Amino acid sequence: MRLVMTEPAERMERPYARRWWALLVLCLSLLIIVMANTALTVAAPDMTEDLGLSSADLQWVIDGYTVPYAALMLLLGAIGDKYSRRGALVLGLLVFGGGSVFGFLADSATTVVAARAVMGAGAAMIMPATLSLLAATFPRAERAKAITLWTATAGLAIAAGPLVAGALLEHHGWSSTFLINVPVAALAVVGALALVPPSRAGHRGRIDYGGGLLSVVWIAALVYTIIEGPHFGWGAKAVTAAVVAAAGFAAFVAWELRHPRPVLDVRRFADRGFAGSNLAVALFFLAVFGAFYYLTQHLQFVLGHDALGTGLRMLPLAGAVFAGSALTGYLTPRVGMKWTVTAGMAGGTAALALLTLIDAGSSYGDFVAPLVVLGLAIGLALSPCTDAIMGAFPESELGVGGAVNDTSLELGGSLGIAVLGSLLATSYSGRLEDAAAGSTLPASALEAAQDSVGAGYAVARGLGDRARQLAEQAGQAGDPQQAERLRAQAEQLGAGARRMADAVGSSFADAVAHTSLVGAVVLGAGTLVVALLLPGRDRGGVTEEPAEEREPETAGAR
Repeated sequence: MRLVMTEPAERMERPYARRWWALLVLCLSLLIIVMANTALTVAAPDMTEDLGLSSADLQWVIDGYTVPYAALMLLLGAIGDKYSRRGALVLGLLVFGGGSVFGFLADSATTVVAARAVMGAGAAMIMPATLSLLAATFPRAERAKAITLWTATAGLAIAAGPLVAGALLEHHGWSSTFLINVPVAALAVVGALALVPPSRAGHRGRIDYGGGLLSVVWIAALVYTIIEGPHFGWGAKAVTAAVVAAAGFAAFVAWELRHPRPVLDVRRFADRGFAGSNLAVALFFLAVFGAFYYLTQHLQFVLGHDALGTGLRMLPLAGAVFAGSALTGYLTPRVGMKWTVTAGMAGGTAALALLTLIDAGSSYGDFVAPLVVLGLAIGLALSPCTDAIMGAFPESELGVGGAVNDTSLELGGSLGIAVLGSLLATSYSGRLEDAAAGSTLPASALEAAQDSVGAGYAVARGLGDRARQLAEQAGQAGDPQQAERLRAQAEQLGAGARRMADAVGSSFADAVAHTSLVGAVVLGAGTLVVALLLPGRDRGGVTEEPAEEREPETAGAR
């Protein structure tokens, strides 16, 4: 057996014999770049405490990955199409692994954000390459099944990230969640060279670097606006970024409409099936990432589960994703993608609606049904959309097709965390202020508690610690009157600590319910729009071009 696979996918007269092993490598590559975000949600509390991160620091630790990831995908996908899709995958894995080592060694907020940005740039090469190589390696008859497994891997990674991170945090520090990426990336590099056939679009022509750079500008500015505005206020930075995003988008569309070989033919969005599929992906991940953001916080802070326990309790989501993926593989060929996608989005809406029932007395059992329904919905909706988006592009633009799908996903996820996260924070802060009205808690302590649910419990613990100190002093006091005063103060502070903890928990639970209601309304409205946009089976929709109409491929792949 050859150590390095050298025969290009475009030269093969028959389907590649080891294509399912190649898919395993592509799914492994996808797994680590999705887990890089979801694992951080459970590592964040330890990182915040160790590095003394402010809420703004933590937000940029999370989103330092997102900005380059979303902004670079389209241009890097086009470059991969022209020169080497497998080369883009391998280079992306090496950059991602290098950024992970950098993150492991980081000792400040600035260096962690920089490491995450490097990892995001690597992910921007990996993500579109996985889809383009999948589409180039598998015959059309098997592509939907392969994309279903690819999508199921993404769903697995959403749940596996907290589980793996939680297991590491049992015995290691937060930096270990970075280092785990390195051996996986190394294994994926070896697997890519040995099992994934090289592929490229030999007749793509010159790359539209002008359009590519404009896409980087407007997407980066848009993601920055999404992050900065809702979380930190609509000051000069957010407004300037919004103006740059709007101007950049207009310039990008105008450029692409006039360019003879655009990096992305924006006329494709006039196709209802293509536009509806992208909208469905964006809206769905808005809901999924937003819900995941506050569910992990509720499990950790309010219900008191550690990192590993939180990861274990997310497993019903992963199992349901696989069940939903199997179901969509059965249903889509029979009823059409319109109905499976609509059913999946309706299921996601139902999952968020179930979360509106969460209150201060809710236990983990109240989260199982929403997690299962959400997992089934992910499995049902996403692979038909991805298959439709990829099917809209000729073989010479598979990397661009993958980038479009993944950019819709990332923009939706960023918007979900930013908008639903901001709504959650505002709702929690307002409810905690109402709950603490009339208490003797100092204004500075209340303000600190309103910053986040973690900060709220930290304030409650501080009050409890002070109460225990006073009780110990009372036991050691020689003056009976002084001892009595200290005991009274200790009891008062202890009662205040319990009231604060109860107020924080109930305020956050109410905020989760309120935010879920808004998310359900948004996703429900989006479901109706997508249902109207997606054509039925008899009207076609997004279909792949017949082979004879495709641009010819050359054998010069790398």
